[in-house]
Amino acid sequence: MHTRDFSAALLSVLLLAGAAGAADDGYGGGASDDELRPARMQIADKNWQGAVATLNAYTRTHPKSADGYNLLGYSYRQLQRYNESLDAYQRALTLDPKHRGAHEYIGEAYIALGRLDKAKEHLDALDKICFLPCEEYRDLKRSYEAALRSK
Repeated sequence: MHTRDFSAALLSVLLLAGAAGAADDGYGGGASDDELRPARMQIADKNWQGAVATLNAYTRTHPKSADGYNLLGYSYRQLQRYNESLDAYQRALTLDPKHRGAHEYIGEAYIALGRLDKAKEHLDALDKICFLPCEEYRDLKRSYEAALRSK
């Protein structure tokens, strides 16, 4: 393959990766779902109890929504209800093992619980999932390294 052909192929791959990332809703789960908008608004307002209630109802009617479970885990984590948070993140990862947001957030929960070994597992998973270092990987790595320094 000529250098020019290789460069064009590489550029195509990078553009496709960027387009896929542009569809990401910031929670690592892909295109946004209008039905999750109320919960996202509650999260933006830091109305964690409201978000938990909304997301519990949502996940009952959408039991295969990794995004719903990820946001539920996030909301529980903000309330420091870690067992429920971990359960929700695990459910999201069962539904979508490559859910970047769930890997980041469960890693953050494990850091809060002092379980750096488990956080590292999810950091390593993100390292494999992300074609190039992604925001979720960078954010979890920053938190993980800060936790290591504070030990």
